[in-house]
Amino acid sequence: MISFLDFEKPIAELEARIAELRATADGSDLDIESEIDKLAKKSSGMLEATYAKLTPWQKTQVARHPQRPHFVDYLRLIFTDFVALGGDRLYGEDAAIIGGLATLDGRKVMVIGHEKGHDTTTRIKHNFGMAKPEGYRKAIRLMEMASKFGLPVVTLVDTAGAFPGVEAEERGQAEAIARSTEACLALGVPMVAVIVGEGGSGGAVAIAAANTVLMLEHSVYSVISPEGASSILWRTPDKAADAATAMKVTAQDLLGLKVIDGIVSEPTGGAHRDPAATARALADAVGRELDALSRRSSAELVRQREDRFLAIGSL
Repeated sequence: MISFLDFEKPIAELEARIAELRATADGSDLDIESEIDKLAKKSSGMLEATYAKLTPWQKTQVARHPQRPHFVDYLRLIFTDFVALGGDRLYGEDAAIIGGLATLDGRKVMVIGHEKGHDTTTRIKHNFGMAKPEGYRKAIRLMEMASKFGLPVVTLVDTAGAFPGVEAEERGQAEAIARSTEACLALGVPMVAVIVGEGGSGGAVAIAAANTVLMLEHSVYSVISPEGASSILWRTPDKAADAATAMKVTAQDLLGLKVIDGIVSEPTGGAHRDPAATARALADAVGRELDALSRRSSAELVRQREDRFLAIGSL
């Protein structure tokens, strides 16, 4: 069952009506298939029209949808031969960031990404995708391993931000994020990052300073959450929708600003309505980028990555 967001209420009501009619027709002599088909077409049209004109705040809600595919879903759908590599060799294991060796359509890669979890148990286990220093130090270790063995790096970003707790600060959160960003920029192998849900602040950039940065169509990427920006600017979280618009958090806005390099289309109604199709589109897009980057030397990759990020914000 699909969970409907607040702005999808008219669609939810129509879907409930369709389900009610199907239940009524089940096992009876009533022939109401034509009416059901009519309502189904109307629902499909409403869904398409709604998602064609989502506001930045509505896109933020879609990016946070509880049924949106996460890292473990993409691992299952498009990566094979995955071998998890854990621990930072300094403190411990951080389940908010998962990484390891894998195969993507015949290409051997190092894949790293945030995992939020899908239910209470897994969300607690993965700390809602908010990594601590050991998570970023693990990412550094895996990126350096990939560079040593000539493996391209693929990262899937989905976090509200790095964990802001006292223990994370005590273990050097800012330093770990900075060094992870530095490790991305210094890689001598191709690196492709995809924002698949939320790309929140330095917690996202730490594994997204890549040669190519892509975003799923309804994902968001920003230096702070809309609620956080609203609380700072207006002293209330109630202006989150205005903040989301002002910050230009959507893939479409960021492509225009050259913060990202491409947008991966999602099925109508968002990735959660067809995870398999979303995963396939993501795999195809990443594969194309890896093939293009594989023709560059290590020095060219480092220089291109540096030039790419220095050019952001220039006229």
